[in-house]
Amino acid sequence: MYKLLSEAVETALALKPLVANANHCDVVIAPVFTALKTVADRLEGSNIGVAAQDCATQNDFGALTGEVAPVMLKDVGCKYAIIGHSERRQFFGETDASVNSKTRAALEAGLKAIVCVGETLAERESGDAESIVAGQLSNGLSGLTVDAMSRIIIAYEPVWAIGTGKTATPAQAQEMHGHIRSVVEKDHGKDVAASVRILYGGSVKPDNIAELMSQPDVDGALVGGASLDAESFAKIVNYR
Repeated sequence: MYKLLSEAVETALALKPLVANANHCDVVIAPVFTALKTVADRLEGSNIGVAAQDCATQNDFGALTGEVAPVMLKDVGCKYAIIGHSERRQFFGETDASVNSKTRAALEAGLKAIVCVGETLAERESGDAESIVAGQLSNGLSGLTVDAMSRIIIAYEPVWAIGTGKTATPAQAQEMHGHIRSVVEKDHGKDVAASVRILYGGSVKPDNIAELMSQPDVDGALVGGASLDAESFAKIVNYR
């Protein structure tokens, strides 16, 4: 929950020329709901896609005050929706079941879904990290076809390493990313597991992106605070 409309537009326009030659990756930004349409319009024709930070569980219009349907997000220029972010799970009661419903609705609307998974500090210290993440994956992506899975991006957030003073090493990131890929293979097959992109979302910064991206199963980054500044985010995009 950052930036008023004018600030969001200013940041997006500052980012645009800085990543214009970034052909090695997809660049996506996720402004607040109130800025989505304006930012998407201002970025039209650029190589920067726009994502929503959340979406509703259905596309049928109805009496759901405060909700925003994926089809509405598509209508204002979004190409992606972030689903199941750790803060949505922690503070707003997001469950694996709602993640599954939102993912299905997002895909139905023609969006790509960035589905987040990750364990808390207590879950990691109790030795349950892998089983927790496996459950989030299996339940959140349950019933999706191979075609649907081609429009899924998975983001791993080590919740225990965000704002706790603890740090996830690139090796720890790789270990969990490898586990995630193995779970996807078990649930959806070898081809899907090989092609799915798994992003790392644990305090990614310009000074740690290169080492993270050198890990074989880290395919990209879900950037938090470092994305609020155009130059900082551009350094992450153009790290090589």
